[in-house]
Amino acid sequence: VQLQASGGGLVQAGGSLRLSCAASGRTSGSRYMGWFRQAPGKEREFVATISWSGGRTYYADSVKGRFTITRDNGKNTVYLQMNSVNAEDTAVYYCAAGQWYGRTWSSLSTEYDYWGQGTQVTVSS
Repeated sequence: VQLQASGGGLVQAGGSLRLSCAASGRTSGSRYMGWFRQAPGKEREFVATISWSGGRTYYADSVKGRFTITRDNGKNTVYLQMNSVNAEDTAVYYCAAGQWYGRTWSSLSTEYDYWGQGTQVTVSS
């Protein structure tokens, strides 16, 4: 499975941005998807995750109420809608796919098998 993240860029504080993650290759299988981010000098952190059906989502407290994760399985694409962004949202954003037994979603990077290359999001004040 190959993941291609896109949609990053420069956005003003308070603005919005939508990231996309397109999957290709062996996309069959009920994989949950997630978004993680890594700011300069910091460790990679969890942002949001969504189950295969899209019926279950889970967010980091820092983005809850501002970010929304969705997916379109017909297009093999996952989205992250980012609203009311602030400087602390500046980071490289990575999408990931996982399929661990018994899991329908995960906030742990160790439970993801495939990763995209990352897309830079920079929030200006």
